[in-house]
Amino acid sequence: MDLWNTETPIKDIPGLDIDIPDWLDPDISPSDVAATALHGCASGAYMPAVTYYDALQTMAKHGDEVLDYIETAMGELPDISGQGWSQMATTYLSCAVELWASGIEGTLEDHEPEEETQPEEPATP
Repeated sequence: MDLWNTETPIKDIPGLDIDIPDWLDPDISPSDVAATALHGCASGAYMPAVTYYDALQTMAKHGDEVLDYIETAMGELPDISGQGWSQMATTYLSCAVELWASGIEGTLEDHEPEEETQPEEPATP
């Protein structure tokens, strides 16, 4: 799949079965994943993870899941020494989003879109 040119939400791509965690935008696209995996959230590739308000809201609702995801993937949590609440939320959420994006990038690249079948045209006499 051409990740950089696919804006269709992952959940709407036929034949692709990728679990999108509740702490991510359900309409995340392959191009969002590619940009996040390559440049990280801080580049603006995934704004809900770096906008203080959005990150705080997400962490308030899904913080335990986000921290469990990071700890499972990395074995530890990033150091947040000296950060305020808003910075902690963006640090943890960005870390989880970047880990998730990097983890599914290969699956997206390997996905071959299903070909649309065209109805057969009737034979002409």
